[in-house]
Amino acid sequence: MPVYLDHAATTPVLPAALAAFTEALATVGNPSSIHSAGQRAKMLLEDGRAAVARSLDAEPVEVVFTSGGTESINLAIKGTYWARQQDRPRPRIVLPAGEHHATVDTVEWLERHEGAVVDVVPLDAQGRVDLVGLEARLADASDVALVTFLWANNEVGTLQPVTRIVELAHAAGVPVHSDAVAAYGQVPVSFAASGLDALSVSAHKIGGPVGIGALVLGRRAMVEPLIHGGGQQRQVRSGTQDAPAAAAFGVAAAAGLHDASVLRDRLVAGVLEAVPTAVLMGDPVDRLPGNAHFTFPGCEGDSLLFLLDAAGVAVSTGSACQAGVPEASHVLLGMGLSEDEARGALRITLGRTSTDADVDAFLAALPDAVARASRAG
Repeated sequence: MPVYLDHAATTPVLPAALAAFTEALATVGNPSSIHSAGQRAKMLLEDGRAAVARSLDAEPVEVVFTSGGTESINLAIKGTYWARQQDRPRPRIVLPAGEHHATVDTVEWLERHEGAVVDVVPLDAQGRVDLVGLEARLADASDVALVTFLWANNEVGTLQPVTRIVELAHAAGVPVHSDAVAAYGQVPVSFAASGLDALSVSAHKIGGPVGIGALVLGRRAMVEPLIHGGGQQRQVRSGTQDAPAAAAFGVAAAAGLHDASVLRDRLVAGVLEAVPTAVLMGDPVDRLPGNAHFTFPGCEGDSLLFLLDAAGVAVSTGSACQAGVPEASHVLLGMGLSEDEARGALRITLGRTSTDADVDAFLAALPDAVARASRAG
């Protein structure tokens, strides 16, 4: 069996979630129908919504199901941007460098098609948002549509100062969205405590099925919908709702947090011992418990990935959404690395199924992969 150490890209479906999904597929009925078959489907749907809401310290009415994290992020950013133009122009979108491409590509689309002004806040050397830079950009926020940021960086794992970011934005009268896809299921994510206006998550990152996510949207938050027709889910996201996927999402959400930090720390120590030139990226302490991200000077990350894959170990060079594109990580460039340094990156991520044997296999395969990748240049 291959050793799977790319849980940040997607993690195996939990057996209980798979069972809930397959059982619910046998339930016939549209949740919007008023007959008994429809109402049985609605019960599955709403039980799933309630479980997801509990896992995020939110109210069920605040949970809007989507097709996944990317749609949730698009709905939050585009929807908030459009809603904020209704009384007067507010073209500026404030976001940190190194965001996930679901955010980067969305704001760039708004820049090209809607005249948005993208205002990027620097990161420090550990991938954390520069709060002084953020505050400066909000000193005159009369033209700011929204602030959006990652709860935790999906590549290097650094946790962001969520509460402080929200405080600064709200003090300037600006709504805030956070992409919590990478953080969900690994660290506590409380929508209520954060003060956020909108928050995005995805089921397949926590052991649920691919194809469903959620946008948690505060009761007073205003967004224009991306999808029209039917008005389901508070007129925010129309379309027949996927009750089986929601049921499975709810089961995965109810499984709670998974802390892989002990195994992660063992992996980090093993890498630094086996390859002394390796450099751990991101905050060494205040990071996602399942994330270990390194640069290997003199190596191409893609070469390392292919060599490790040939040895039966699956890892990543960064976000899976950009897989197959041989380019330097924009996250690492935003943290101040040169292009050559940024190209030698590997992201190793652990999940519920990860074991000591997986770590041993990775550490056994790594030195030869690094040596061969170094010779290749």
